[in-house]
Amino acid sequence: MNYTTELKKFATSQSIYSAVRISLAIILPSVVLAHFGLLKEYFLFPLATSFVGLTDQAGPFVRRRNSLLVAILLFFIVALVASSVKGFPVLIYLEIIVFGLFFTMIGVYGQRLAAVGSLSLVVLGIFIDGHLTGDNILKSALIFLAGSLCYFFIFLIVSKIQPYKLASQMIGENYVELAKYLSVKSKFYLQQPDFEALYSQVISQQIAIKNLQEETRETVFKTRKIVNESTTTSRLLMLMFLNSIDLHEKLMTSETDYRTVHRKFGNESLLPALGDYLQKLSEEMGNIGIALQSGTKARPLRDIDEALEEVFNVYFKLRNSKLTAQTLEDFMRLRLILNRITALSEDIKTIYKVFSQDQKLAKSLSTGLDYEKFVTAEEKLNSKVLLTNFSLKSVHFRHAIRTTVALVIGYFISQLSFLGIGHSYWVFITIVAILKPAYATTKHRNLLRLYGTVAGAVFAYGILYFISDQTVLFILFLSTMILCFAFLKSKYSWAVFFMTIYVFLAFNILNPGNLNVIFRDRILDTAIAGGVAFMVSYFVLPVWEHTKNLSFMRVSASSNMKYFTAAMAHFKNKKIGLQDYKLYRKEAIIDLANLSDNFQRMISDPKNQQKHLEHLHQFVIMSHLLTAYIASFSQYALSPKTFSEIDFEGWELKISAELHRANLLLSQQEPDTEMIEESAHQPDDAVEKLLEKRRRELRENEFFDRRDPTVMSHLTEVKSLRDILELIYDVAKEQRRVAEKLYREFQITTERQ
Repeated sequence: MNYTTELKKFATSQSIYSAVRISLAIILPSVVLAHFGLLKEYFLFPLATSFVGLTDQAGPFVRRRNSLLVAILLFFIVALVASSVKGFPVLIYLEIIVFGLFFTMIGVYGQRLAAVGSLSLVVLGIFIDGHLTGDNILKSALIFLAGSLCYFFIFLIVSKIQPYKLASQMIGENYVELAKYLSVKSKFYLQQPDFEALYSQVISQQIAIKNLQEETRETVFKTRKIVNESTTTSRLLMLMFLNSIDLHEKLMTSETDYRTVHRKFGNESLLPALGDYLQKLSEEMGNIGIALQSGTKARPLRDIDEALEEVFNVYFKLRNSKLTAQTLEDFMRLRLILNRITALSEDIKTIYKVFSQDQKLAKSLSTGLDYEKFVTAEEKLNSKVLLTNFSLKSVHFRHAIRTTVALVIGYFISQLSFLGIGHSYWVFITIVAILKPAYATTKHRNLLRLYGTVAGAVFAYGILYFISDQTVLFILFLSTMILCFAFLKSKYSWAVFFMTIYVFLAFNILNPGNLNVIFRDRILDTAIAGGVAFMVSYFVLPVWEHTKNLSFMRVSASSNMKYFTAAMAHFKNKKIGLQDYKLYRKEAIIDLANLSDNFQRMISDPKNQQKHLEHLHQFVIMSHLLTAYIASFSQYALSPKTFSEIDFEGWELKISAELHRANLLLSQQEPDTEMIEESAHQPDDAVEKLLEKRRRELRENEFFDRRDPTVMSHLTEVKSLRDILELIYDVAKEQRRVAEKLYREFQITTERQ
């Protein structure tokens, strides 16, 4: 691992930039208040700033602004209500029930409002016992409101000064994630690779890329300055993002039959050379991402052409010594891999040219895409959406009930005097942080919260025990706060570790000398909250991931079928627009990632709830391969060449039959006999005749050492295209077999019931 590069990625990322902004918004007013001796009295001011800052999720300016305004209003209302009823136990439990249900249910309107709802419950926890409000309720609420508005004004100022910063950082992060994806793919060429482990890594990275692309797509396509204004920066950012999406598809097309390649060439030096070169390209992608995040111009780390030429020299040396009539098809497979790598290299070189910020290039950019269609629509804020989700069939409502029950139990336990809990609101806040809609996510966060809290408490105890210099402590306080906010989204355990440290340091600043009490309370409260969250998530209206498997499988299978049809349309001389094709591609990739994500969560469910785990795992792998092979197939549609030697009508009939059969089985329907016959259809290709002709030429010693890396023979292209169609059919057939097994198992289960 190159630690310098990793540090650059982190230091220029959107997460650290946001963390610094929030931290400075908290620290600067605190320093001023502390200077005048008012920090204890006005502690709610920086506290409110931190809460509002945490609701500021990446996205278009308008949506960020609106969600911040909603958060400020809701926080003020919650602070007033909680402070007003703090002396009435019955009313406290009533407000927990009402606020718990409402603030969890507003998650139906999307992740942005879900975050606002969660932080509103945290505000409730802070004000529920009145330890921070004192006797003047209105004054405390107004101080809290002022702190909230402070962050809002900082947000407006920063957005005005740097309107493109967020989009640039998020697009850069796309390239960083693509670099990780390519790095994983490069390992398929190492000696004796662990294919199963690598495929799992590929699928996990696909999920990460999908989630990031969705966030970036919304930010880029919904930002007026980028879409509508004709500035060089806005158009170049749009070009870079669209290039990253196309680059993702091309990386998927690099999928090949790695086991066969290793069986044929595993002992040759070419495969390690390919893996090493792909790792270098991965570093170039990461370099592009870092440049975008930092707002600088990217320059190549090395001479890409020279590195590629070295790979081709190894290939041609192997080809000169081993190419025969018997190994012809094996070398065609290698030639296809090299051709894809060459195309990928050209794309990276082109992206570097874009960084020259050529005015003509920027002004000539015109995608012709309807950006609105590429953004996932958020639920509109109308009461019908909320009311229709008040049903036990709704995942949101079940989660709201679990959250409310957990908060009531947690608050009740925190009030038990024999436990001697000094910071009871920590139980409340920790439950809100841990409890998530999925049991698997709750279980995972529970463990991460516990590990991070214990480690952070021990570390903070050591800091305060051995260090007394206030300047050093303040620097540590600021640093741990920034790191906490930076890791909050990506590395939760580390975020909790740094959060625990800065909480200890904050209490030391406000009220020195209570180190042992804080240490005990922090550990005890986390343990209690974790136990409550775990028990409630397991016993109260749980939603197990296996109940959603069939739905995700159907959607993914259907999307792949549409994607294949769109890719095949070109070869059958059917008109399909670029926008429609890209929409089918987007849906296939998103639905594949959702299916994979659901499978990953199910692995963390209790063993007795991991239904059909083996079959689902097979289906996920087959779906990944199917999407990748369709992406490989679609690349030929971009070529102006024709491939009359291939019976595309026959292949579409054959493959579509398998895809249709799988879809019907997943819908618990039996395919008809006609569909089964279509699946057995033999396409009338002329590829074998061309191959035999070429083999005969080789046997007669007609061999030429062609060294033009950009040229691939028509026969190689035709053979590769036919091989991809065979792979698509084989994977579709295997996927259908898995669907048949599931169909039979569901039938048996239904009969028993």
